[in-house]
Amino acid sequence: MNSIPSLEEIQSLEEALHRPEPRRSREAVGALLAEGFVEFGASGTVYDRAAVLDLLMQESGTEGEFRTANYVLKPISNDAVLLTYETERSYRDGSRRCVLRSSVWKHDGLRWQMLFHQGTIRS
Repeated sequence: MNSIPSLEEIQSLEEALHRPEPRRSREAVGALLAEGFVEFGASGTVYDRAAVLDLLMQESGTEGEFRTANYVLKPISNDAVLLTYETERSYRDGSRRCVLRSSVWKHDGLRWQMLFHQGTIRS
């Protein structure tokens, strides 16, 4: 792998994980998450690939409005990139939660897959 992907390419893959249709498909999410995937959740919980797949299949899809902003892509090797961005979820009760997010995407020779994700609540 010698070509760094565009911000648009990696952002599109990341945003697929935000949309209800792919999130409800074990196959779709499984294709996006690398073997060995780890997430440090905004709650402080550490999730592995299997746990994320199981949790996403249980989601109700009624969590409120979700917005993303300020995407930045940085190469970290010839086959890996770091994507950072911010999210804001607005809930029906009027509350909202802002999270700083980072994801490491790695090319496995065939496709880009997320290897690591972290969400940190922004106060």
